[in-house]
Parts: sequence; structure tokens; C-alpha cells
Amino acid sequence: MTPHDKILIVDFGSQVTQLIARRVREEKVYSEIVPYQKAEEAFAAMKPKGVILSGGPCSVLDADAPLAPMSIFNSGVPVLGICYGEQAMAHQLGGTVESGHHREFGRADVTVTENTPLFEGVWKKGETYPVWMSHGDRVTKLPEGFRVVGTSPNAPIALIADEKRKFYATQFHLEVVHTPQGAQLLRNFVRNIVGAKGDWTMGAFKQEAMEKIRKQVGPGRVICGLSGGVDSSVAAVLLHEAIGDQLTCVFVDHGLLRLNEGEQVATMFREHYNIPLVHVQAEKLFLDALAGVEDPEVKRKTIGKLFIDVFEAEAKKVGGADFLAQGTLYPDVIESVSFTGGPSVTIKSHHNVGGLPARMNMQLVEPLRELFKDEVRALGRELGLPNTFVGRHPFPGPGLAIRCPGEITKEKLDILRLADAVYIDEIRKAGLYDIIWQAFAVILPVKTVGVMGDQRTYEHVVGLRAVTSTDGMTADFYPYDMAFLGRVATRIINEVKGVNRVVYDVTSKPPGTIEWE
Repeated sequence: MTPHDKILIVDFGSQVTQLIARRVREEKVYSEIVPYQKAEEAFAAMKPKGVILSGGPCSVLDADAPLAPMSIFNSGVPVLGICYGEQAMAHQLGGTVESGHHREFGRADVTVTENTPLFEGVWKKGETYPVWMSHGDRVTKLPEGFRVVGTSPNAPIALIADEKRKFYATQFHLEVVHTPQGAQLLRNFVRNIVGAKGDWTMGAFKQEAMEKIRKQVGPGRVICGLSGGVDSSVAAVLLHEAIGDQLTCVFVDHGLLRLNEGEQVATMFREHYNIPLVHVQAEKLFLDALAGVEDPEVKRKTIGKLFIDVFEAEAKKVGGADFLAQGTLYPDVIESVSFTGGPSVTIKSHHNVGGLPARMNMQLVEPLRELFKDEVRALGRELGLPNTFVGRHPFPGPGLAIRCPGEITKEKLDILRLADAVYIDEIRKAGLYDIIWQAFAVILPVKTVGVMGDQRTYEHVVGLRAVTSTDGMTADFYPYDMAFLGRVATRIINEVKGVNRVVYDVTSKPPGTIEWE
């Protein structure tokens, strides 16, 4: 297996750290995020060609401030600090960071004062460029060996460089789309300053992942839990290509899928891929367990537990299995080891990132745990999955349960399924499906009085959501024209019995979930 050049990203808790990894991988260079507490161990094991220090919410002036291991600075590898990463670098290498100055959050301008390899072919000395700032503290004295290469009105030391040691830092966020040329600056660091080869492709990943699967599984039996979504489906096809009939897929139809989705998934796997598939009709089991449950996190945990129970029962029926495969993605892994400990308690509770119940006596196989969502789609295409499938909008593991706030009933789910199908049909007809990152309908936990024809009605309200996003981390609502919304609302009210009002959500979302709950 050919080793790839790697970039280690030390996470100080920024809500957009994942974007750094994505930008690096866009250059076909493998990157990995680790919390700062584990950075020294990861640096020794990973042997990266370069290191990036992320932003974060803390202050280096705090007594227990998170810092980078000094072994990184002493190793001779290039280091790039971003936002808090700049302050940590300056503080640890002998500079001064102060608070109490004018803060800077949001759009700002930086002026390049000196040329540097970080700016080559992108920025020029004397020019001013838009960036995205997010800081309270700022560097006021440089460490020895550094020079100022850029300033902003509220951060006189906004960009610093020590070319001899190949240390660079920016007070602004390079990784976000709000810094228009940030990705090009990151490219300069990764490809030119670090000198990393761009050889981490999905074709290479596919072959290496199959080798890893064969090595881990050996002659063992694998049971793969399908949810109907892209992630678990791509994992299943990859596993089947690697180990063939050692794999059995269990598709649990929990009654929380979109319209006709269960039949579509079963047909694709049985008829197009000839993969052994057990299709479990478990709608009643799940709806009984969810009866009366309104708390969204309880819903998630209930669904996750039932999935495990069903997997265990089906594994016994098919003659036992040594491994359980699932479509865990890299964001799931990152969130499960968050340095603050907060998100890991509630995020991705339908994925067993931390392991399986001991009674199952199976090992986990997670062939996609190094990939982001867009990389999974690329792998799916590499494996020959049709674009109509891998290009589908993201769908949560708990299914429609989190698009049905409040108590879940079969009646509400059937209304939601049909309303969602009408909505998506109109989006496709308008040629907007591939432009919108995610669109879906929600049945709200309220009813309204309305007049339809000569009758007064008391029926459900359906909410519609559509967002644009380049990364799934931030999202803005899609600006439909009123004619489109009028067509969708008219069709839903006319075709979906039980709905008398349709609303459109125009909320923009900061980094975090774009689902309704």
C-alpha cells in the first residue's frame, strides 16, 4: 500500500475546523483532525508532512488555555496557524497576545505588506483583500524570527511568517467561503510550502479500503445494516466488492423512510448488485416504541437501540456474524471525540461511533470513517452506483422521525411522506434538485383552521425547507420565487389529505445541523 503525504490538523474547538480538513482534501492530500489533547500522540504516529492549528473559542491568556505540543514546533515540519492557532503559535514561541483591544467578528479587509510564499500567485504586496475575522484577543508582539506580512484595521499583526522555519499564521479564517481566496492560500501551504503530493484520490481510496477490509475481516462473516441512505449503501457496495458473499445486508424498514424508498433500495441491491439482502419490515416495532415520545433526542436513541436489537436478531438468523458494518463518516468520528465533550453526547446518536454493546460479540467495520459526505458520493460513483442515487439529498439516520416534531403517528408520517414527494417532484421539474443541497418537508406539531371550498377545516401545517451549502457546515435558505412556492403549496393542499396550510422556512443556519430539530 503506497503511503500518502498527510496533514495533521490540531483542533482547538473551532466550529469550522472540519472545513480545514475538507479544503486540504480538495487538494487530494489526506488530512486528519485530532483534539489538541491528543495531538502529540497523533503527531508521532501519523508523521505528517505539515501541521495546521485551528481556530477556537478560548483565550491563550487563560490559565488552562489549550496549546499545541512544543514537539510540533521543534520537529522541522511546516506549521500554519489559523485565528486562535496564530495566537497559540505566537504565545508559545515567545510573542505576546493581549486582550482588551477592539474585537473583530465578520467581514474585514487585510492589506498585504510583504510578499511571502503563502501568497504566491494569489495576493500581492500593497493590495487589500476581503477575509472573515472572528477574534477578541490579538497578537501585539512577534516571536523571534517572524515578520508581519499583512495587517487589518483591528489586527495590526494579522498575518505573520517565519520563512526559515516555514511557520505561517493568519488572524482570519482561511477555510470559510467568506474568505474568497482562502482555499488558494491553503493550497499554497499544502502543495508548495509543505510539498505534499496530491495523490489521495477516490480511486486510490477504493483499492486501499478494500485491502483494509480483507485484512480486518479475513474469512469472517459481515452483517451490514442498511438505513436506505447513501452512506450505508456505499459502504455495502464497497464491502461486497471486497469480500463478496461473506457479506449479508440487513435493511431495516422502520416505517420512517421517504415514499417508496424501501422498495427502491431492496430492488437496487437484489437485482442490480445481487447482494444478499434481508429486508426486515419493522414499521410496527418502531412506531410502537416511539408512541407518545416527543423529545427528539429520545427518538434518536430509541431508534438507534432498536436498530442494534434488530441487527443482533438478524445476525443470529443468518447463521451468526463476526462483524457489523455501518456507514460511519468522518464528521461522526470527529464529533464523538470533540475536545469540549459537548457534541459527543447528543450528535450522531444513531451511529455507534464509540463501539457496540458487549453482548453482540461483534467487531465494527467502518470503511467510510475517513470520508466526508462529498467524498462518499465520489466513492459511490467510483463503485458504479447511479448518480440518481448517490446524488440524493442527505437523509438522516432516524429518518422522518426528526421531520415530525412532537408525537409520531402513522397518519402524520403518511401525510409527511406524500407532501415531501410532491415537494421534491416540483423541485426536480424546476431543474433545482442539483442546485439545492438539501430540501425536505416537515409536518409541524400544530393544526390550523382554514376554509377549503365551502367547508371549514382543522388540519395539519406542513413546513418546507431548502438550503444551499458547499460543505454542509453552514447553510442559507434557497430563494425560491413566489410562483414556485405557490405551485408547491397548491399541489400539497390539493393532493395531500389532512393539510390545509404550507409555510416556507427562510432561516439561515450557522455551523451545525440543518435539520429541523
